Amino acid sequence: MSAPLLSASRARQILSAAQKTRVLVVGDVMLDQFIWGGVSRISPEAPVPVVDFQRESFMPGGAANVARNLVSLAASAELFGAIGQDDAGRQLKEILAGQTIGCGGLIPCPGRHTSIKTRIVAHQQQVVRIDRETRADMAGKGTDRLLAGLKTRLSRADAVIVGDYGKGVVTQSLLNEIKALCRRRGVWLSLDPKPVHHLNLSNLSLITPNRKEAFDLAALPDTTRHSHPLSDKNLMLVAERLLNELRPALLLITLGELGMLLCQRGQKPFHIPTVAQEVFDVSGAGDTVIATFTLAVAAGASPVEAAILSNHAAGIVVGKVGTATTTPGELLKSFNP
Repeated sequence: MSAPLLSASRARQILSAAQKTRVLVVGDVMLDQFIWGGVSRISPEAPVPVVDFQRESFMPGGAANVARNLVSLAASAELFGAIGQDDAGRQLKEILAGQTIGCGGLIPCPGRHTSIKTRIVAHQQQVVRIDRETRADMAGKGTDRLLAGLKTRLSRADAVIVGDYGKGVVTQSLLNEIKALCRRRGVWLSLDPKPVHHLNLSNLSLITPNRKEAFDLAALPDTTRHSHPLSDKNLMLVAERLLNELRPALLLITLGELGMLLCQRGQKPFHIPTVAQEVFDVSGAGDTVIATFTLAVAAGASPVEAAILSNHAAGIVVGKVGTATTTPGELLKSFNP
């Protein structure tokens, strides 16, 4: 039997080194609200379930959840984005501070609402989601303030992650400046793309689209799907086009129950099967992937090692309900179940 591509001892070594890394996260931050309850009847007013309220909880979402995943893995994270001058913004900052996430880079912007995603969950199943947010591009003054803060922190950073959720913080001018800053300083730059937000995503260290996003970025229809990614000619064509047109150092396409596909120019794509045992909730899984992969690379992991580690992390968080994270202990246990 061949040796595993990532052993438990090597995973422990990477996670230990990760505790000394510092990652800056830039993008659209959100406050995730969960209303938990049970359903025992259908409303007499409309054919919808009546949810009996039990409790509610709040946690960081969007780019803030990427930062939350980093600190859960014992790394240092600082967050840069925009919030409204409202109660939700103040609540988000309090939660972040309580989780030791640096939030000095969160810019209060007049006229903007802090993004709130309210999920109503009954019996472990999401019933409905309500979004309250501003989607307009952030004004130039806000972008300038965000960049000024980023520049002062970049000299001590090991990597930067951009989380674009299409809420207006990640503009082309912001991304161009971040790319130039990271290139000059030799800092790793990862981005989680939002194809409906048409940006020039060329020459990044890592992009992490899911299957739908990858096809959208490549402007190709997803007409057929094969049971094994490496036999999926359409998927292979998409990967080749994105590598040639966007020229990232690495392309990681997440494929849900089929795992992940790691792609580099001049090399055959590498498929990592999923390790998820049960799937309860996929919300935030992409945040876990980009956070874990970037952190692992910053800690000295190879691309394949980083992909395997992030696949294990995703397999853990989808087995939890709500926007979840994982810990070094849980990750190591997944290598020695």
